[in-house]
Amino acid sequence: MDNGNGDENLADDGRAIRTGTLMTASAHIITAVIGSGVLSLAWAMAQLGWIGGIIALVTFSLITWFTSVLLADCYRHPVTGSRNHTYSEVVRANLGGIKIQFCGLAQYTTLIGVRIGCTITTAISMAAVKRSDCFHKHGHAAGCHTSNNLFMMIFGVIQIVLSQIPDISELSMLSIIAAVMSFTYSTIGLGLSIAKIVGAHVKTSLTGVYVGDEVSSSQKIWSCFQAIGNIAFAYAYSLVLVEIQDTLKSSPPENTVMRKATLIGISISTMFYMLCGVLGYAAFGNNAPGNFLTGFGFYEPFWLVDFANLCIIVHLVGAYQVYGQPVYGFVESWCRKKWPQSGFIAREYPIPTPFGSTFNFNFFRLVWRTAYVIFTTVVATMLPFFNDFLGLMGAASFWPLTVYFPIEMYISQAQIRRFSPAWIYMQLLSLLCLIVSLLAAAGSIQGLIKSVQTYKPFQSIS
Repeated sequence: MDNGNGDENLADDGRAIRTGTLMTASAHIITAVIGSGVLSLAWAMAQLGWIGGIIALVTFSLITWFTSVLLADCYRHPVTGSRNHTYSEVVRANLGGIKIQFCGLAQYTTLIGVRIGCTITTAISMAAVKRSDCFHKHGHAAGCHTSNNLFMMIFGVIQIVLSQIPDISELSMLSIIAAVMSFTYSTIGLGLSIAKIVGAHVKTSLTGVYVGDEVSSSQKIWSCFQAIGNIAFAYAYSLVLVEIQDTLKSSPPENTVMRKATLIGISISTMFYMLCGVLGYAAFGNNAPGNFLTGFGFYEPFWLVDFANLCIIVHLVGAYQVYGQPVYGFVESWCRKKWPQSGFIAREYPIPTPFGSTFNFNFFRLVWRTAYVIFTTVVATMLPFFNDFLGLMGAASFWPLTVYFPIEMYISQAQIRRFSPAWIYMQLLSLLCLIVSLLAAAGSIQGLIKSVQTYKPFQSIS
């Protein structure tokens, strides 16, 4: 199978023929990039201010684009030219050694964390819809208490069903729908922000939240670090870039298409991020909420806010799957190699569908993926801290997966001479990003500790 078996339905690596295009790759990227991170950008801008916030958004977008191009060029094996199907395989082909384990730990830990973040965010949006309807029906004086835990469980059930989709190549339509939803709720948020800006003047500043009676200088510093982590999380898609590239057709070359898709995806995402962050900060000022769509007070037009939150829910249903498939693929591939004779693990049962195609059912896939979704759901119910969690995930993934490995692999593949100007520039960039990630992680951990101290599990909120 590795050398091809003559089957016209199989590629030269024994896998199904790839059908991915520039459009599907761009949709996957937009689905992965424009996610729950966009909701925290107004809050991040409030911590950093006009100067720091805009500089951070532009800088992170440029770094992500640059290193994504490097990673795309490392997709094929440097010697044999064969495909590498996962991020870890790319690292194995270009670097090898202990770095393979380091990459796997960073990637899969972050992927699990991102899915927990998707669960938290979706539950917040579901609860926002319920509370909005309650306020509209009973008045703004009503308590309208609600718990996010029930909505996390509902989301988990949905994901158990969708997780039976075998691999990321079959998620194209879901990603396209999710990408449309991300544009929709971002646009609604922009419209509501503009309306709020027109209706009232709020206090903003070049440096963000003022140090004073309510915010100490140390709290300001921690919040700035956490805000940087939130922005880093907003651009955290490199951990699934290889898996997206692996869905592309062989012609034109995958790295050529991926370069274009990366430019399209990150350009569109940055445009929306700038608009959401800038207008969200202008609308709410230094009191910007952690999730700017839930900060419009659940007031009129309540149906528009509801619709925006429903779009978030649909988008994150797709994003959860895009970020989950690499984990699914890694575990299932390892198990098939470990127990090749096991019918429970390897046997597929084709089931006809009403659309004329067949769906391959597998018992091991059902059991293990269900257990995985349950695990992420339970963790989300225990640690439902939106901004703190996003900041930590952004800090954990940004340096190793977005910067360090793409740079090291490109240096190795392009045989860039040690201490040459290009080598020095790339190493300085990597070092700077490491420092930023450590500071962002420290700020997010401090925020998590502070939140845990006052958190009461399984309690309704109002």
